[in-house]
Amino acid sequence: MNKHVIVIGAGVAGLASAIRLQHAGYQVEIYEKEAIPGGKMHKIEQDGFRFDLGPTIVMMPELYREVFELAGRNPDDYIPMERLDPMYSVFFGNGPDDRYDISSDLVELTKTLEDISEEDAEGFLTYLKEIYERFTVAKNHFIQRPFRNASDFYNPSVLRQALKLKTFDSADKFVGKYIKNERLKQMISFQTLYIGVSPYNGPSLYTMIPMIEFLYGVWFIKGGMYTMASAMERLFLELGGKIHYNSPAEDILIQNGRAEGIRTGGREVRADFVVCNADFPYAMKNLVLDTAAKGKYTDKKIDKMKYSCSCFLMYLGMDRKYDEVDNVHNFVFSKDLNANLESIFSGEQMDDPSFYVYIGSKLDPTMAPEGKDGLYILVPVSDRSASSYGWTQETIDHYRSRVFEKLKEIPEFGDIESHIISESYMTPPDFEKRFNAYNGACFGLRPNLAQSNHLRPQSKAKNCENLYFTGSSTHPGAGVPIVLLSAKIATEELMLDDLGTVPDAARESLHPVEAGSDVPST
Repeated sequence: MNKHVIVIGAGVAGLASAIRLQHAGYQVEIYEKEAIPGGKMHKIEQDGFRFDLGPTIVMMPELYREVFELAGRNPDDYIPMERLDPMYSVFFGNGPDDRYDISSDLVELTKTLEDISEEDAEGFLTYLKEIYERFTVAKNHFIQRPFRNASDFYNPSVLRQALKLKTFDSADKFVGKYIKNERLKQMISFQTLYIGVSPYNGPSLYTMIPMIEFLYGVWFIKGGMYTMASAMERLFLELGGKIHYNSPAEDILIQNGRAEGIRTGGREVRADFVVCNADFPYAMKNLVLDTAAKGKYTDKKIDKMKYSCSCFLMYLGMDRKYDEVDNVHNFVFSKDLNANLESIFSGEQMDDPSFYVYIGSKLDPTMAPEGKDGLYILVPVSDRSASSYGWTQETIDHYRSRVFEKLKEIPEFGDIESHIISESYMTPPDFEKRFNAYNGACFGLRPNLAQSNHLRPQSKAKNCENLYFTGSSTHPGAGVPIVLLSAKIATEELMLDDLGTVPDAARESLHPVEAGSDVPST
């Protein structure tokens, strides 16, 4: 009889873990507190509009495709996607010279950079070379491997590679070595916010995020990001897995230092292994009740850890199309980005926030009623542990008004308020309540040096057998492509413990499918 695995949570990493294990021959069941799959890769449906709830930007598409290819499926049948060019627009103000369209075509990008400064265009190419070298080291020696024991990191071979990462500069200082123009620096460092950390104090290694955009592009999945969640659910069910919705895990059953299942709905469900995709800090506080199994992650330790920023999200159904806005992804910067980001991480309410506007219906008209567009607006804000203010209707109105004031100044958006016909929000407390995101931190534990690589929670539980963790608060970190890697690491760790090896069938497709010719691979 196949061994039984329970996966807690149908988030991205939970679904990917379940698919990998079901394909490898385990009998897998997912228990999910929500009514649909995806975790924060959820959807909002209102008044004929459909929005992605959380993630929206597709990077490193080969990692999205990999989970389907592993099971011998053609990803194009599940997640049809197209490459975007330009990738996005950046607005620094309301004039024609205050907007930049950013292409991943290096010819077009070079023209844009030369228009800003030939010297900085040269510096940009040096930055690309420098960060690409670090990226290959990180990819081959850190991002895709677990750190079970201290000796897995503290050995001469790994330490030699770690020194090559040169992580002690901030992202902003690293970029500033090669690029002097302040706007250009900001365009090449703000992407650290994709994983919830500021470019002004986040490790320089995270400037590999914009490098990945520039070299491999940004993509759009037809139907929006939720298509990925529903496609993984479909694949998992096709493979014979089971999903129990509206079934939150109440705690993990641990006996004699071993996970033996979960409690849900007041009943015990037994299993040979448990994979926990609930946010690690939440899980250690609320699901792992056995003191010995917690190890060093006591409630006190969890509260002292540093958390990523959170988000205030607005989902606006509009009575018009926004044909004047050229791109689906748009970033609107505050006049003083440094002060803006300092306020986020020091917990202050902002009067001049930077934000992001996503118009998925520009690329897929089925996401809005005919002749209309839906605007998804994301404002990075403080997580609840750092915030000096609470979330009331007054707070929502404050940020709402500041966003509209800035958009009204940009001709492409015009008088936005008068065109709203549908409106809803997500706040940090909502992320905490609905998705158990501890402190409302949308990206989990902050990826600072003290909480990265071997110092970040690992896939294999340190003090409990047959228990594994996955998701944004575990190694290797946050962001959809990276949590997909966390699922790969967690499942390989489980199989290593169970079988003493990782079968080839769990590493690559038994029936390889040719990837689309326009999809890059690294």
